[in-house]
Amino acid sequence: MKIRFAFVAFAICLSTALQAQQTPAEKFVANLAQQKNKWLIAQRYDSLRNILDARCLYVHSNGWTQTASEVIADMQSGKLRYQKIHFSDVQARQFESMVIVTGKGQFEGNMQGKSFAIQLAFTEVYVKRKASWKLVSRHACKIE
Repeated sequence: MKIRFAFVAFAICLSTALQAQQTPAEKFVANLAQQKNKWLIAQRYDSLRNILDARCLYVHSNGWTQTASEVIADMQSGKLRYQKIHFSDVQARQFESMVIVTGKGQFEGNMQGKSFAIQLAFTEVYVKRKASWKLVSRHACKIE
């Protein structure tokens, strides 16, 4: 019994230590992903333009795809409005000049006049371009 307890305690400590060893880029981009959600809700188009790569592609859980310019245009027209976005289980992993953010999220909003609330798993890929991080790809799938 003592060995089992010691093993569990060790595993918890190791997990905590590994999470604490995030690179500065991983921390920054994970926070940027959260900030992006706030900008989506507040409809801060200029802030979003600054982080969306010109070739960014959003793949929604229903298969609908949007380019960076379409994301902005659909928000400005009112076609898609987010009211609430809550992330959980977020992980950021750096690979050279790229950070991949994965997690789950509760997304609520309005699409073409119809309310939606959906639970999603997502992957966002950010690439360092000069001195800033750009979202180059986002893919989501519905969690049943």
